[in-house]
Amino acid sequence: MLETRHSRDVWLLAVVAVLVLGAGMGLRDPWPADEPRFALVAKQMVDSGQWLFPQRGTELYSDKPPMLMWLQATANTLVREWRIAFLLPSLLAALGTLWCVYDLGRRLWTPRVGIYAAWALLFAFQFTFQAKKAQIDPLVTFWITLANYGLLRHFLKGPDWRMWTLGWFAAGLGTITKGVGALALLMVLPALFALWRGWLPTAGAQARGALLRDGRFWLGPLAFVLAAGLWLGPMVSTALTHPDPAYRAYLDDILFRQTVQRYTQSWDHHKAAWYHFGVMASLWLPMALAFPWAIPAWRRRLRRRDARYLLPLVWWALVVVFFSIPDGKRDVYIMPALPMACLAVAPLVPGLLRKRWPPRLALGFIAGLGLATLVVGAALLLGDFGFERKLVAERGLHHHEALQLGWFLLAIAGWITGVVLWFGARRGAHAAVAGLAGLWVVFGLIGYPILNRSSSAAEVMTEAGRLIGPDAELGMVAWREQNMYEADRPVTTFGFGKEEHWGTEWDVQWHRGAAWLRQAPERRWLFVLGDSIQDCVDRTRAIHVGIANRRDWWLVPAAALPRGCPDHAVPTRSR
Repeated sequence: MLETRHSRDVWLLAVVAVLVLGAGMGLRDPWPADEPRFALVAKQMVDSGQWLFPQRGTELYSDKPPMLMWLQATANTLVREWRIAFLLPSLLAALGTLWCVYDLGRRLWTPRVGIYAAWALLFAFQFTFQAKKAQIDPLVTFWITLANYGLLRHFLKGPDWRMWTLGWFAAGLGTITKGVGALALLMVLPALFALWRGWLPTAGAQARGALLRDGRFWLGPLAFVLAAGLWLGPMVSTALTHPDPAYRAYLDDILFRQTVQRYTQSWDHHKAAWYHFGVMASLWLPMALAFPWAIPAWRRRLRRRDARYLLPLVWWALVVVFFSIPDGKRDVYIMPALPMACLAVAPLVPGLLRKRWPPRLALGFIAGLGLATLVVGAALLLGDFGFERKLVAERGLHHHEALQLGWFLLAIAGWITGVVLWFGARRGAHAAVAGLAGLWVVFGLIGYPILNRSSSAAEVMTEAGRLIGPDAELGMVAWREQNMYEADRPVTTFGFGKEEHWGTEWDVQWHRGAAWLRQAPERRWLFVLGDSIQDCVDRTRAIHVGIANRRDWWLVPAAALPRGCPDHAVPTRSR
């Protein structure tokens, strides 16, 4: 009977996870800030056959390693639909992370603990939100969690040299996904302490010697080098021998500026040293509601020398300390620590559910969320609040879309009200799970179609193609990745960058674009960002295309450029 019940629980978890994380896949295009960038790079890989060096337009893209883009491109070759392919790696990575946490909880404690750990992770707000986005963080979280999985099985249930090797190999794959993937190896530090203090089940003198002196120890570092070398080896050798200096610049940027310099001399996202504690207290809800009871419980278990808590808790703390040192901080930086936090909380859940206040807090959390959606939805429908007009004006929403969004939020509020009344205070945790499950499924199935037009560049680029006709050539100035990704034809670009930050300045792009435009004025157009339009451009001859992603977009023909506007030209580069 116990096996039958556990099997039913596992299937319920699996079905709900697929529904929650996969709902809406295929119903939207990539949304900024990062999704269009990665999708564009992946699309260019498929179109050009150049997979070793990612490209954004005509330039090499050195901000991130290519692992996510490789997987997106591979997914497209399998499913032949970009709306699915660009999100598929995140979905699979999230499901893989859930499995790792479940299986660790099952092996280290009981099957019931594994189920609780996976439920806690699935509905932690940051995890679900990021898993439904096509960004690098869900993927690097999976590789780090898989590395933790292998190392924890080796140290706590081993020695298991296959798991040891798996852990290092996964850390290597995480490193070529995002440089911080190697942080998984910090798990070795609390493990060494546990070995030294005799906390591990295998911590006798003979076992310690076997773990530390066995020649199979070197299988781990070798696996890490092999995994990281899958991309680093051919990339470095090609960049060093390529005649184009852009490849050497790519090498320097991705190995040093985007890793070491970004950490030691952060140039954006400056936050206070305690920033990540606020992230954990808010974005890790509702799991974070357990912290007031979990912290003293963890202290008691550490006093009992329980290494099952020591290793994940110390590793979690090391990750937080690592990301708290630099000035630059983002909430997603500590997301890889979330699975280990859920694993450490899970054994405490049965006791917490029997207490009076934890279920009540969970009920209050989901009820508060329902109230917030009710207030915002009613405001959108009534249309008397300033933020409703702001959504329509700045986000590019049509009035009917704002109304649809209002009804969508009221539907979520109605669902949450129903589950709160059904489960009540004694089963507040169940109400939170059911409420969040409904929210995420409805958001994917209904929210995606409502928001997609204004959140993606699909409509603006379709309209631009219609206005210039099927035979015209299109160039882009001050463009964003979503514009090139959604274009209905090959485009010519003149560099990429934000005028105020980095890349090719807008005035340089304008000079190049003007020279290109005048070479064939009867069939060429420039697609440009409104904020970048030069003062000398005759806007009465330009065409306003629309608003997308809170940006204003225009089509500029050669007739809108008076003689001498801009005052000099720079040679152009085409895709």
